[in-house]
Amino acid sequence: MFKMNRNLLSVALASAILALAQSAQAQADQVVTDQTDQSEADDDTPEILDAIQATGIRASIESAIAVKQEATSVVEVVTAEDIGKLPDVSIAESIARLPGLTAQRVGGRAQTISIRGLAGDFATTLLNGREQVSTGDNRGVEFDQYPSELLNAVVVYKTQDASLIGQGLSGTVDLRTVRPLSFDEPVMAVNLRGEKNSLGELNADSSDHGYRFSGSYIDQFADDTIGIALGYARLDSPGQARRWGAWGYPTATINGIDNVSLLGGSESWATSTDNVRDGLMGVLEYRPNDNYASVLDVYYSQFEKAETTRALQVGLGWSGATLTNPVVENGRLVDATWVGVRPVIRNDQNDREDDIFAIGWNNEWKLSDDWSATVDLSYSKADREESILETYAGSLSTDTVHIDSRSTPPTLSFGLDYTDPASIVLTDPGGWGQNGYIKYPEVEDTLKSFRASAERAFEDGHFSSLEFGINYADRQKSRFVAESFLDLISDPTQLTPGLLTDPANLSFSGIPGVIAYDVNAAFNQFYAPRTNVNPDILNKAWEVNEEVLTGYLQANIDTVWGDIPVRGNLGVQVIRTDQDSSGFAVPNGNAAQAVPYAGGTSYTDILPSLNLSFTLEHENIVRLGVGRQLARARLDQIRANNNFNLDAATLLWSGGGGNPELEPWRANAVDVSWEKYFGNRGYFGLAFFYKDLRNYIYEIPILFDFSQFDDLGLNPPTDIGNFTRPENGEGGSLKGIEASLSVPFDLFSDALEGFGFVGNYTYTDTNIEPGGPGTSQALPGFSKNTSNVSFYFEKYGFQARVSRRWRSDFLGEIQGFGADRAFVQVQEEAVLDAQVGYTFEDGAYEGLSILLQGYNLTNEPYREYFDVRTQPRNYNEYGRTYLLGVSFKF
Repeated sequence: MFKMNRNLLSVALASAILALAQSAQAQADQVVTDQTDQSEADDDTPEILDAIQATGIRASIESAIAVKQEATSVVEVVTAEDIGKLPDVSIAESIARLPGLTAQRVGGRAQTISIRGLAGDFATTLLNGREQVSTGDNRGVEFDQYPSELLNAVVVYKTQDASLIGQGLSGTVDLRTVRPLSFDEPVMAVNLRGEKNSLGELNADSSDHGYRFSGSYIDQFADDTIGIALGYARLDSPGQARRWGAWGYPTATINGIDNVSLLGGSESWATSTDNVRDGLMGVLEYRPNDNYASVLDVYYSQFEKAETTRALQVGLGWSGATLTNPVVENGRLVDATWVGVRPVIRNDQNDREDDIFAIGWNNEWKLSDDWSATVDLSYSKADREESILETYAGSLSTDTVHIDSRSTPPTLSFGLDYTDPASIVLTDPGGWGQNGYIKYPEVEDTLKSFRASAERAFEDGHFSSLEFGINYADRQKSRFVAESFLDLISDPTQLTPGLLTDPANLSFSGIPGVIAYDVNAAFNQFYAPRTNVNPDILNKAWEVNEEVLTGYLQANIDTVWGDIPVRGNLGVQVIRTDQDSSGFAVPNGNAAQAVPYAGGTSYTDILPSLNLSFTLEHENIVRLGVGRQLARARLDQIRANNNFNLDAATLLWSGGGGNPELEPWRANAVDVSWEKYFGNRGYFGLAFFYKDLRNYIYEIPILFDFSQFDDLGLNPPTDIGNFTRPENGEGGSLKGIEASLSVPFDLFSDALEGFGFVGNYTYTDTNIEPGGPGTSQALPGFSKNTSNVSFYFEKYGFQARVSRRWRSDFLGEIQGFGADRAFVQVQEEAVLDAQVGYTFEDGAYEGLSILLQGYNLTNEPYREYFDVRTQPRNYNEYGRTYLLGVSFKF
């Protein structure tokens, strides 16, 4: 029933958008009629819609509408309410409210973005028009690395534009900082907010409160020919998470009933995270005359995460324990007692540091009345260093556990007290052959680029200008990881009192708590690392290099066809890519005999594009976008790493790994949209999009020549065998409809001035089979239905906003076992946020604002499941986050 209600809500939202748009259009048409009548009486009377001065939330909405209206491509826009004041805690949460965009929460925070049903692998992210590096394992940018306070706007391109370098297949996200010479006077802004998490301190050595601080300064000098903008943002944010997980669901015959589904194992976690991010932004703009302009912009971010986790894991159906008192309902074991279990207490520590640096220098010359030229240089680098430490403890005796699985999370009760340090020791209670484990993943990503372009303007004809240029980009990304088993110097080891803290809180699953200790101190005092030499470890160490040369030619259109003004562009990009990768080849599963291995390829793509924007009467715009698109393969798919095996009995070769010869995803795309604007204050939009993926990348076996590898003297009859790796294969189609509406309610009645609504709904469908033809795996990041609604009020200095974003079930990407990529089914979710505030508009406190914000107000859980929803995999609660603060603008 819950799902039905949400689906009905989505249908109702789409219907409401249409109804509100029709009503708003009628009101707007009446306004236009009234204005026309009045203008006949007095031509000097200004239009009513332009007479209202908007600020804050309304100013942000109207600014975004203006950019969207003037764009020649299909775009979505978010702009800051004020300097250093985007409306959300993270930029990911802001853009996740745009039509067709969704966010996946990681640790309770919106981090990765899907555009029109395609995961982040299919999109690219720019900073001031330049492609950015990533601290993740692949290309996808982790948006929580970018403080919202340092960004002035975000533009999401949904159609191709030949002059836009580094475009994605699903879309292109361009993060933009301020330009100081666009301001008329100096501006200084300071923001300070305190933060509190509703779950409290799940671990005693953590905090449930933090703060955010930011400051921005913009000024102009030398008769407004030199401008500077400086910004600093600090985040010290607590994260608290309660998580329950299932190991799986084997079947058994219980009480004479066959194929009863039961829990293979259960685990309850309490995680506390301290997120500290420092961001710096600087812009130097120089414009001495109308013939030359130069902008130098610098961005730096350091993100440090310290995550402490305590847990209790217990094997059930897969442990060999004895089942007693079973209760079966609807084919599921919902209540039981297990005798002879050996629970494992986990005390883990994950420390991570990310650094991102980006610098760009743009120069523009006006060479004559008709000619202009641009040269742009940029460099960006990202580094990630991480340590993932896990330690085990438990009782030397077996235990009995009762579990009631009728709800999620289930309720567990044990016979032993796992908070008692006298009965708990460091050991290997699970019999895993180790007392702990530690991993040290590292990532380094660098990107250098050079761009030169020129433009010739025309006064007459269908084309307003012709522009052409080249861009050269050189990218190098590497990943490395060292891993070790941990052995206790003395097994078992009794914990010393100085290492102990108060027990961790696991009461959400019925467990009073578990023993907690200083993980890093225990590691340094009691453990000896034993290096893990394994083919899987070598498989995570690789380097990929890409050199991409792009040439483009674009004719810009600004003309009239009949009585219809037409704007847009017609262009083409020619892209030459040279890629290579180096890694290791592992023979017969023996990592000690691994040898270096490398490979690569080159390919050329021609990407034509057409964008047309028809301006019709009554502020209607119809847009058409047609183009060829591409997205380069994931870097871990291009890696050269592989393993090979020659069976001594059959003399047959086999193997698997990455594919450095892999080519991109390619698609032909068509976008058609209709937009009805209500002055510059609102709009209704209806868009249709279709993508024909000419190919997709599958993990499939191919015939491979193994002659380059050592045959160990076995002399096989053939060097051809099966090798499983990513390959370019059959594609498919993706299509959908987007409906969006932004409307101030005073279009209906003056009594509603200050109230407004922003909302959108997207339906997407696909026949792509990402697991290969004939498979049923879902497309990663794909939600069939998504919606966003926001109601706001702003008047007399008061402002308020309530927002809800929802997406249906999807296949999510997480960090799985061994810090590798894993896919999981994620259940639908609706996240509710709100904010209220007041700004002093005059008097002694003019410029001072007070703001109260609440995020995830319903404590919406993040839920994963196995094949069906009746088999939950992970259940996470992150709590509500409250922020209270002030800002001051000088």
